[in-house]
Amino acid sequence: MKPTTISDEWLTIEALDLDARGIAHRADGKVVFAAGALPGEVVRVRVTRSKAKWEQGDAVEWQRTASTRVEPRCPHFGVCGGCSMQHIDPQAQLAFKQRTLEDDLWHIAQVRPQTMLRPLAGPNWGYRHRARLTVRLVHKKGGVLVGFHERGSSYVADMQTCAILPPHVSALLLPLRQLIAGLSCPDRLPQIELAEGDAQTVLVLRNLQELRPTDRQALARFGAQHGVQWWLQPGGPHTAAPLEPLEPQTPGLEYALPEFSVRMPFKPTDFTQVNHHINQALVSRALRLLAPQSNERVADWFCGLGNFTLPLATRAASVLGVEGSEALVQRARDNAVYNGLAERTRFEVRNLFGMDAQALLQLGPFDKWLIDPPREGALALCKALADVQVAGIQVADHRRAGFNLPSRVVYISCNPATLARDAGLLVRQAGYVLRSAGVVNMFPHTSHVESMAVFERA
Repeated sequence: MKPTTISDEWLTIEALDLDARGIAHRADGKVVFAAGALPGEVVRVRVTRSKAKWEQGDAVEWQRTASTRVEPRCPHFGVCGGCSMQHIDPQAQLAFKQRTLEDDLWHIAQVRPQTMLRPLAGPNWGYRHRARLTVRLVHKKGGVLVGFHERGSSYVADMQTCAILPPHVSALLLPLRQLIAGLSCPDRLPQIELAEGDAQTVLVLRNLQELRPTDRQALARFGAQHGVQWWLQPGGPHTAAPLEPLEPQTPGLEYALPEFSVRMPFKPTDFTQVNHHINQALVSRALRLLAPQSNERVADWFCGLGNFTLPLATRAASVLGVEGSEALVQRARDNAVYNGLAERTRFEVRNLFGMDAQALLQLGPFDKWLIDPPREGALALCKALADVQVAGIQVADHRRAGFNLPSRVVYISCNPATLARDAGLLVRQAGYVLRSAGVVNMFPHTSHVESMAVFERA
């Protein structure tokens, strides 16, 4: 490994990059990325990687510190890769994320929202109700480690606590080490996935070989002692199953959306939002912005298990939920029945990354849309809408043919770059105006930017 060096000049940090690293320029113009440094600070950097036009490393000496700097709560900050912004005041974190969203909308799509929405924020600690913890037997570290990866590394951080996990889960990190170390195959158990519901904590253990009866007994004792439910996953997510048959009275995983009197059962390997508090606020704001009326038909694209579909069904005449996963669509149908909303909902399995104008027309007219895609965004869907607008010549023609372009689109995004790309399509080709946009702090202390945007027909 190439030895590290300390920069021979003091560097003034000008901005943060998307990984929350400070950005500076040497006197010769070379760009330097400095982890741990904040805008306005003057620092020296331990350079760990150097190229012709840039260097990267860690800030190690400060001549001047920023007013936005705070003391990280977690003792593992800087080593663990789970958080990158604990050293930044929470309000400054929000400002950074808002600027990231605005910059991407302008630089990628040349669009600006008419109004910036107030950031949605919630608890800064103990918020993470979903997490994937790596398990690794490391003899040099004295045994089994359980936690997130180290920053920029495949190694597992030697974590004893975690401030972003629920406190009762953080308290399990050391007991989990001891438990796994005592099983017959600790080197064949690479992962534990956390799924937290309102009344149940499930730990899904990825097991690459069959566990012995003594292993199962040890897991069962641990679960009873610590109030967690174990599932085993020998293969893909569909193979996950409870360690022991569940009693009928055992509470399952579910979360509430109390504003809409909706409860959402889910399986531990289903996709759900990591932050229950922010999810409630997100659904509430999305429905207020979309404003579905009792006589309107609404489409919920990338609907998952119905997180937005079912609340929408309490307001609109009918809602179509579309998702690419058959398993999630079946869960959404079951959840609609569970909440008494089956008559006002319909669900379809479609590949939304292969959507085109013809497929869009076949699904029928909708007054309003809600889009909540993964990081890849909704390019095909937005392009299909633009193609309907262009090919149809006039909106009136679509209406005579039984299709009307949605008057309003609320777009939930977990990647501001793909949101910006899709916003450009909606504005320049589909005839929409970007009315408003804002960030949602789903992942405090990380540089992950969740956001929402509202588009209306011009």
